Amino acid sequence: MSKLRVERVGEQIKKEISQILQYDLKDPRIGFVTVTAVKVTGDLSQATIYVSIMGNEDEVKSSLTALEKAKGYIRSEIGKRIRLRHTPEIIFKQDESIAYGNRIEELLRDIKGEQNHD
Repeated sequence: MSKLRVERVGEQIKKEISQILQYDLKDPRIGFVTVTAVKVTGDLSQATIYVSIMGNEDEVKSSLTALEKAKGYIRSEIGKRIRLRHTPEIIFKQDESIAYGNRIEELLRDIKGEQNHD
């Protein structure tokens, strides 16, 4: 299957899941969740959804658990909204890149602060 089509399907899934999370899911355990990326396999059988979750460690775990529970509903909604022969299986993964970037920024500020005191 063409790489371009796989990317387009991934972008469409990202858009639809963002809307589902924002407007359709009413689970109070799902906190402030942002879909950062969607990686779809070449045969469109799996979609890995990378999410960034704001909050402390317990809130993050609670949100991930709620997303796992809502997987079936989300997949069926995607099936209704996007015309595909088979709706991809959904896998949620936490996107650590934002937290990683914040940590690097914090370390750089610390280094800069130490240099200014010398």
